[in-house]
Amino acid sequence: MAVTVIWHNPRCTKSRATLALLEERGLDIEVRRYLEDAPNAAELREALRKLNLPAIEMMRRGEARFKELSLKKSDPEDRLLNAMAENPILIERPIVFANGKAAIGRPPEAVLEIL
Repeated sequence: MAVTVIWHNPRCTKSRATLALLEERGLDIEVRRYLEDAPNAAELREALRKLNLPAIEMMRRGEARFKELSLKKSDPEDRLLNAMAENPILIERPIVFANGKAAIGRPPEAVLEIL
């Protein structure tokens, strides 16, 4: 059985609910606390490829850090990726990786389509 990876923030309700959903299915889960073990720009780029989304769609635009860094939706992908790598609080959560694909758990049930 392939390992299912979740970029998880235990303080986030949606992240906890998504993890519980995965556990209920008896999956082999690797939990990555991405705030402590931040993905680098290459990992973020790969996540975007698997999500099939632009960088801005993987960002928490309401975070204070987004405004502090003067980030905008129109910024180049590399600027947004580097901002997430340096400030993992900006990464939308949770993100689940399974079967060569990825999904953002908002709502948590959104990850079921990749399992």
